Amino acid sequence: MGLFSLSLLPPAVVAVIYKDGGGMAFIQAFVLCLILGFTLWYPNRAHRKDLRTREGFLLVVLFWVVLGSIGAVPFIFSGQPSLSLTDSFFESFSALTTTGATVIVGLDSLPKAILFYRHLLQWLGGMGIIVLAVAILPVLGVGGMQLYRAEMPGPVKDSKMTPRIAETAKALWYIYLALTVACAVAYWLAGMDVFDAICHSFSTIAIGGFSTHDASMGYFDSPTINMICVVFLLIAALNFSLHFAAFSRRGINLRVYFRDAEFKVLIAIQLVLTAICFATLYGSGIYDSAEETFDYALFQAVSISTTAGFGTESFHAWPLFLPILLIFSSFIGGSGGSTAGGIKVIRVILLLLQGSRELKRLVHPRGMFSIRISGNALPDRVIDAVWGFFSAYALVFVVCMLILMAQGMDAITAFSATAACLNNLGPGLGEVASNYASIGDGEKWVLLFAMLFGRLEVFTLLILFTPTFWKN
Repeated sequence: MGLFSLSLLPPAVVAVIYKDGGGMAFIQAFVLCLILGFTLWYPNRAHRKDLRTREGFLLVVLFWVVLGSIGAVPFIFSGQPSLSLTDSFFESFSALTTTGATVIVGLDSLPKAILFYRHLLQWLGGMGIIVLAVAILPVLGVGGMQLYRAEMPGPVKDSKMTPRIAETAKALWYIYLALTVACAVAYWLAGMDVFDAICHSFSTIAIGGFSTHDASMGYFDSPTINMICVVFLLIAALNFSLHFAAFSRRGINLRVYFRDAEFKVLIAIQLVLTAICFATLYGSGIYDSAEETFDYALFQAVSISTTAGFGTESFHAWPLFLPILLIFSSFIGGSGGSTAGGIKVIRVILLLLQGSRELKRLVHPRGMFSIRISGNALPDRVIDAVWGFFSAYALVFVVCMLILMAQGMDAITAFSATAACLNNLGPGLGEVASNYASIGDGEKWVLLFAMLFGRLEVFTLLILFTPTFWKN
């Protein structure tokens, strides 16, 4: 909390630079956050103890819960926008979990400090997600994530909590920062002003989807900006372990990407989705030219399937087949160890391979079949964990959707809102196509928990609700 309070100072500086208000809310929040952090730290400052796996689970969950709650304070103190307590928490958790679902209407007229803060929260959340997925979850063995420790290149092979995780986090931080700077410069050269370029680079690399304008990326009406966004979304949707391996101290080795099965499947999914969207839109004659159709089809296919949620067009107004297809594609999401949400491509690959193995076993009951990724056989423990994760994911989805419908939400809105929040996507269909301002407070709290479940890989949060976890 003490360290997080420092993130409240840059928005205050932005308020001073642009002189459009909002700065005092961040100064007040900074003081409150610093005092609370100091109050909790001081009595325990001399306590030292080795971190066990159980505390690891609790720490990971509290990281998002506590900081998401503290992150709501500037929204509560701010006069513009005037948000309720529920809306403030919803906006904060949506930003920190990089979901991108918003309850704020009228972004173009908001103080620059508030806009910058929303994007900064997404950027910090995106970095936290990478460290969580690449450095911490493999150690905890959550939902098949130990696969990376066993199989993936890069600094993810440790089997216990050691200083190596700190080194891993530092390397990932450098990669994340370099991509953010490159994205911001590219946006600026393409025509964005400095403020928009920085903010959108934050939300692009974090695959968050927040924008400084109600029209999102459509505000700029630039195919060049759209293409820059697509390229960096795809880069951010790749496993950051691959980036580490490709740009290590030994030199640049791009062949690392093409040897990775998850990379090849991810790119194939994007190509297929873009082709389907283009063919459907071009055949329906919605846009004037093939070039315009391709621009919209490519951008929306990549944006939704990687769980970014940026928009250049109201995709929910397309022929219903396409919005539903894109919502379903967000369940796959990006690669494991990336800032994308969803089940992750690697798990989908393993589920398909396991399904294929079961078919082979029906034909050859006594046959011995192994599941291999990039030529390496995987232990059954990993496959079991992936199936367990998928089952838990489906259960959380169904329960959240049914609770929303029990509160009076229509089926399309309940389905898409649950999918958008559990997959950390953002935009949905029906009442939540543009924003989440019109739904009730109870529904927002359900969706807030869905965001946490999706961001924390389900098991990490679900395990806290089991009696076994709390027994000595």
